[in-house]
Amino acid sequence: MFKNILVVCVGNICRSPTAEALLAHKLQGRDLAVSSAGIGALVGHPMDKTAHDVLQDNGLEFPTHRARQVESDMLHQADLILAMEHSHIQHLRQIAPEVHGKTFLIGKWRDDLEIPDPYRQARPAFEHVYSLLTQSVESWLPYLK
Repeated sequence: MFKNILVVCVGNICRSPTAEALLAHKLQGRDLAVSSAGIGALVGHPMDKTAHDVLQDNGLEFPTHRARQVESDMLHQADLILAMEHSHIQHLRQIAPEVHGKTFLIGKWRDDLEIPDPYRQARPAFEHVYSLLTQSVESWLPYLK
């Protein structure tokens, strides 16, 4: 059973906090912790404004988010680690090879879909990523309940 899910991207200001908010919303009421971090985090930065706007427009909030750097202890504490791209999984494997068995793409159940980085792009890119993350999170739910 999963008790601690960690979502990882690069900067921890667009994709992973969006996925964190989606997972937390879908899994609310369960004894489960969802968090996020970045492999090259913009430590201390809030969620990207456009990413947060898209989240709000879809009825979710995450105003308290602050980016943090992924660390070995976070990886060890997580029961499930969800990354956005294959390269992120490779990076995590370098930090802590022993967590490879619990590290997957968030798009695993959608034919190993990778989620593109919308950072510094126009709003349609963020809306596309939100849609992909929503579908990916939905595809994980049968395995998390």
